Amino acid sequence: MTIIYALLMFCVLIFIHEFGHFIAAKACGVKVNEFALGMGPAIFKKQVGETLYALRALPIGGFCAMEGEDEDSEDERAFNNKSWWQKSIIIVAGAFMNLVLCIVIMACISFSQGTITTTIDTVQPGSPAEMAGILPGDTITVIEGREVSSWIDVYTFIDETEGESISLSVIGEDGLSREIESGYTFAEDGRKIIGITATIERSFIGAVKAGFTDTWQLGVSMLDIIKQLFTGDVPASELSGPVGIVAVVNDTASYGFIYIAFLMAIISLNLAIVNMLPFPALDGGRLIFIIIRAVTGKAITDEMEAKVHYVGIMLLFMLMIYVTWNDIFRFIVPLFQ
Repeated sequence: MTIIYALLMFCVLIFIHEFGHFIAAKACGVKVNEFALGMGPAIFKKQVGETLYALRALPIGGFCAMEGEDEDSEDERAFNNKSWWQKSIIIVAGAFMNLVLCIVIMACISFSQGTITTTIDTVQPGSPAEMAGILPGDTITVIEGREVSSWIDVYTFIDETEGESISLSVIGEDGLSREIESGYTFAEDGRKIIGITATIERSFIGAVKAGFTDTWQLGVSMLDIIKQLFTGDVPASELSGPVGIVAVVNDTASYGFIYIAFLMAIISLNLAIVNMLPFPALDGGRLIFIIIRAVTGKAITDEMEAKVHYVGIMLLFMLMIYVTWNDIFRFIVPLFQ
């Protein structure tokens, strides 16, 4: 199942990325010679109009082969003959689709799990909350003079209380506000509690907002890690490739589908961000060349750009070999010791 999960994940992520390039190319009037999922020999192919659609044997990649993408072409619909802004849209579209996929997955996870509100669902019998007169359906608005905006605030403010009681402002189901003074007890971990649980609601709009918010927070964290890689605060040995991803999938699968979906969202966003780094052979590097050539004209030829991207590919291959070697010693070798 680990292999199946990993292959499905790779296929979906690659398909979404290449499909982004494909639909952008079609929208900009670029001739697409082949759209393929997988690499190696074709096990299925069908010509539809000018484009060959293929499913290839090895589920380790995919491509959208555009006319004039890596060579000069006289075809007026070739990639190399389009305007700089059309080329930019096509190049960015792959990473954009991976970003959208991450947002969609995070929104779906949020909707399936629901959003924790500040409205009380249950009050434990005999708890300090019950003795203080707190009722199910009450919405907590203020704790110890501090405004409550999330359930995290509720248990944080309660735990940070220093007095012998806790003052709360709540709004009942009748819409009336009440001031309540409650005692507290201690959980097994030593945290102060009053014996209440939160209501969980499922909202489409709330889930969409969470999808954007969670994706933004993940993106900020990833950019910070990339920064630390360049500054040396995070060693390159911590990087993982396909072998590491399969190992993580294996560990994650035991927790259930939600965790697999979350991992897929992380990898999709990671693919979007890394792909847009201004490095030769990556989409970000190609975008930089498009902008430079739009400004300088013919100062940089297709041949010069192709050589730079070739060097970039070789460096990426070397990085992949290094990462895979590390992954083997981190995840595979220990299994035989």
